Amino acid sequence: MEDFNFSVGQEFSDVKTFRKAIKEAAIAQHFELRIIKSDLIRYFAKCATEGCPWRIRAVKLPNVPTFTIRSLEGTHTCGKNAQNGHHQASVDWIVNFIEERLRDNMNYKPKDILQDIHKQYGITIPYKQAWRAKERGLAAIYGSSEEGYCLLPAYCEQIKKTNPGSVAQLTFLSDGQKGIVDAVKRKFPSAFHGYCMRHLTESVGKEFKNSRLVHLLWKAAYSITTIGFKEKMAEIEEVSAEAAKWIQEISPSRWALPYFEGTRFGHLSSNIEEFNKWIFEARELPIIQVIERIHSKLMAEFDERRSKSLVWMSILAPSAEKRISEAIARASSYQVLRSDEVEFEVLSAERSHIVNIGTRSCSCRDWQLYGLPCSHAVAALLSCRKDVYEFSERCFTVSSYRATYSQVIHPIPDKSEWSKESEAPMDEDSRVVRPPKFRRPPGRPEKKRLCVEDLNREKHTVHCSRCNQTGHYKTTCKADIIKSIEQF
Repeated sequence: MEDFNFSVGQEFSDVKTFRKAIKEAAIAQHFELRIIKSDLIRYFAKCATEGCPWRIRAVKLPNVPTFTIRSLEGTHTCGKNAQNGHHQASVDWIVNFIEERLRDNMNYKPKDILQDIHKQYGITIPYKQAWRAKERGLAAIYGSSEEGYCLLPAYCEQIKKTNPGSVAQLTFLSDGQKGIVDAVKRKFPSAFHGYCMRHLTESVGKEFKNSRLVHLLWKAAYSITTIGFKEKMAEIEEVSAEAAKWIQEISPSRWALPYFEGTRFGHLSSNIEEFNKWIFEARELPIIQVIERIHSKLMAEFDERRSKSLVWMSILAPSAEKRISEAIARASSYQVLRSDEVEFEVLSAERSHIVNIGTRSCSCRDWQLYGLPCSHAVAALLSCRKDVYEFSERCFTVSSYRATYSQVIHPIPDKSEWSKESEAPMDEDSRVVRPPKFRRPPGRPEKKRLCVEDLNREKHTVHCSRCNQTGHYKTTCKADIIKSIEQF
């Protein structure tokens, strides 16, 4: 009812519909209801303002659920005020108001809820009430966190049934906490485990309050040779011997490219922005919805990449092809000296490098780290008329790319179908998965993750024009105060 006007004899499909309509009218017309009698067969209410004559009475018709208005007395003489909210605008009412909007946009913000309610009904509700309504609405639509964890075993069974034969090669990136290190070593003994550089540089930044140290630490981590790594560590020691000692306590095999035993493919941080974008909208939902979002995204990505690779005419995937082309261009200026069938010395304007095409290695270590011949290796291969592409890792070829995405990721049946398949008795090994114990900290939850590029960027250092020191401005300089104390 857009105009919220009632009349005697007006009918409603049931008592619930009538109650909803009278509540909507009270909110929209800014008057408070005082309910005198309300049950399944009758409803009697009046305006809560003292002296206002407005009354309404409705009853249920015989043998049908229909409700009809029997009497409607008086008109409102009360002063209407919408600034202090409305008693009828409960959390449940707000949930009902925002439910469809939440289904379309799970990031529907409380401040937007406030604006939409004020725009449609002209009332002001507390921010906390809008926030609680959003939380309750998400739980009603997607389920609670506890329900999500309880469904995990059944969801895993569905993955096994719909996508059999899945195999994973694991490389873990973590913040290096002892519990995680021990768990990876115990449960995944063959997996490689590296430390996330985002967490490591955050720790250094908080401990030593020096952005240059953070910048040099990133440079050290990205070094492709042990010599380059040691040079950057020496620079760190020049800036702060204490920081260098602190960093040296962490094994470089966990975070630096020259010493890492596994393959990180250029990823030094677990803060993979593209993945974060996948789950950004679903991160507040139960874990099952987060996994389903990842599953749906992977289905779409596999299909897109499968279609995209069909038009490629090169031997290698475009990014690898570009890297090889750049290496071939640089190799034209090198001089190659051959030692034997597999070993070469490649001379450039800066230095010389030893290339072994038998072990597919170069002293610059670029070939070993990335799996594609570096410019020195390309020069050596071309000098003995070898095919550069044959010495590239097979995983970079277009045929391997197509084979990778040729397998279809099948959809998971709807949750309503799981119960039919899970009616069989559970075995002794079946476990109930419960959510981790977590106490929500006070304040607004932080959602924005730090960007790797922002951490990697060397920050501007402020400079004082009075004392020529860094770390503060002229207006906050304490040089004169310190000088006067010393003179005293």
